[in-house]
Formats: sequence, C-alpha cells, structure tokens
Amino acid sequence: MKVGQPFTSGRWLVKEGNEKEFIVRWTQFTEWSRANAPGAQNFILVRDNTDPRRFQSFGAWDDADMVAAWRATPEFQTRLAACRELCDEFVATDQTLAAAVGI
Repeated sequence: MKVGQPFTSGRWLVKEGNEKEFIVRWTQFTEWSRANAPGAQNFILVRDNTDPRRFQSFGAWDDADMVAAWRATPEFQTRLAACRELCDEFVATDQTLAAAVGI
C-alpha cells in the first residue's frame, strides 16, 4: 500500500433480517471482482457493533483506471444490484489512502 492508492468504499444499510444473505452476496461479488477485475487487490467488509444492519466496505486497487474499467462491466452492475436489493440505503465513494500503520 502506498499513499495515494485508490480505494472504493461503500456504506450499506441492510434491510432487517437480510444481514446474513447480504454478507454472502457481498462476498460473492468481491470474490468475482478479485478473480476478474485487473488491479483489484483486496476487499474488506466491516459491521457496526451498535447497529448490525450497518456495514462499511473497502476495496484496494492498483489504479483508478482499473476501478473505472471494473465498474463499466455488465457483471459489475448485476452483482452490485444483487447486494443493493437487500439494502435500504447504499452510498459509494472513491477514496485515496492518506496514511497506513502496521500494514
């Protein structure tokens, strides 16, 4: 990892009772992404301890052009939609690494 590295991020509010299925679909989506999207490094999904319906996801990438190419594929849209249909809210953002400790 290096300062300036691109990250994709999502804030998810999952419909009550769909949390387990959301984790399954998000995992399938990101496993597909790692296998099929050049430049995809790794993905993590964290869950809020006080509201288990809230999740935050992060994906590390080699460069921003690779993120754009990933998002332009029909498979991306289909797999993202499978996750989103289980959610009341979803916000995607693009970010860059500012600092990292212990990685």
